[in-house]
Amino acid sequence: MADSPPPVLALREVSKSFGAVRALREVSLSLIAGEALALAGENGAGKSTLVKILSGVHRPDAGRLLLDGEPVEFHGPADAQAAGVAVIYQEPTLFPDLTVAENIFMGRQPRGRLGRIDRRAMRAQAAALFTRLGVPLDPEQPARGLSIADQQLVEIAKALSRDARVLIMDEPTAALSGNEVTRLFGVARSLREQGCAVLFISHRLDEIFDLCQRVTTLRDGGHVADDRIADIIPDDLVRRMVGRELGALFPKQDAVPGEVALQVRRLTREGVFTDVSFEVRRGEIVALAGLVGAGRSEVARAVFGVDRWDAGSVQVGGRALRPGSPAASMALGLALVPEDRRQQGLVMELSIERNIALAGLAEVRHGPLISRAAERVRAADWAQRLQLRHRSLADAVDVLSGGNQQKVVLAKWLARQPSVLIVDEPTRGIDVATKAEVHRLLSELAVGGIAVLMISSELPEVLGMADRVLVMREGRLVAEIPRGTATEETVMAAATGIGGGGA
Repeated sequence: MADSPPPVLALREVSKSFGAVRALREVSLSLIAGEALALAGENGAGKSTLVKILSGVHRPDAGRLLLDGEPVEFHGPADAQAAGVAVIYQEPTLFPDLTVAENIFMGRQPRGRLGRIDRRAMRAQAAALFTRLGVPLDPEQPARGLSIADQQLVEIAKALSRDARVLIMDEPTAALSGNEVTRLFGVARSLREQGCAVLFISHRLDEIFDLCQRVTTLRDGGHVADDRIADIIPDDLVRRMVGRELGALFPKQDAVPGEVALQVRRLTREGVFTDVSFEVRRGEIVALAGLVGAGRSEVARAVFGVDRWDAGSVQVGGRALRPGSPAASMALGLALVPEDRRQQGLVMELSIERNIALAGLAEVRHGPLISRAAERVRAADWAQRLQLRHRSLADAVDVLSGGNQQKVVLAKWLARQPSVLIVDEPTRGIDVATKAEVHRLLSELAVGGIAVLMISSELPEVLGMADRVLVMREGRLVAEIPRGTATEETVMAAATGIGGGGA
């Protein structure tokens, strides 16, 4: 790297510990103007800690930060922002009742005579930022109702308004559709060409190879390698991340479908989805595919009883399900692993063992009280079965990596021994090795006779794991494609209605 320009921001042999846990061990990294650097590693490798050091949230225990080659200390996020460091997170945090322009200039509004906020100047400056980014956002639009993709663009505009020189993008594409990812990457490339240094973090290897020029890999808190993207292939990067040969990412086992476990007939929720019918048999993995906003998660929520439906019917094991009653769904053997594990699947402040027990408190009750011993035995059993990486089952689930949090959600439901498991985006935001573990688990559950309905926005996952693919478009089920003929082209043709993919 001797010919590379000097880094805008760099870490040199930085270490950070939290009690007995050593999160980073002598890690070095360089962010160079006009270049996108990927930060790769499994969940728990130290990526989040590194980002928090670069953004001023944490201070290193040892090592140095260099800004334009000179030592610098960030005593808080304000210091990092003043130095030109901006972070774009997976889930932006805007003020929903303020306009886009007000969010961009919050606390830094342009002032006119008598110190009043100059709203015309604020709108004009916001519009100029969006013109620079090449996106047609209205500065006067309220933040409430913006898509995640547009919220991220507002955050990027905010970074530009602060003259950011370093843009850190932490899992920015996890909740985006393909078109939104393409637009975001166009903005990132534009900023890179304008001289910004970009740090990009993603578990999607295709995105790393599409956007970045270099990649730094971490494993278990330590620095493993720096590579130029042009010099490696995805398999090389996976080996660096996991320290071993991974094996099959999609270890799908053949299973003989049994009796119908879940039957959905003409299910309708006005304005959301219409006339949806399908079946899932024991031993099957059926994927529900489609673009973001097609209605897939809404169908799953209605089937489980979170939302009521207006017409149609659902049967589990031949027994009719009452609409709008998760308790009735659970009693018939239905389980739902939701898309948003932090908001809908877990109570982050509670312990691992308590979260695993939550869906089956009656089974760990001793009289009117919860038996801590029974709760602990139940959690220990499933933690072992799912190879959960944890220090203590009494720890808050919030301390776990994203992949291990997902395992806790799965354990919570599998402990009930369901006959039908609905999993919504089962591997979103988790690393490639944990993805393989989750895929193995889903395959084993199907072989064991559970009916699995899987919702996924990742086409390789759909094609690699599903026995059948059901495709939704604009709230309707438009195609059913068997495993033998399912390809990216056939699924996308149905999802978009282009190329004769309609029902």
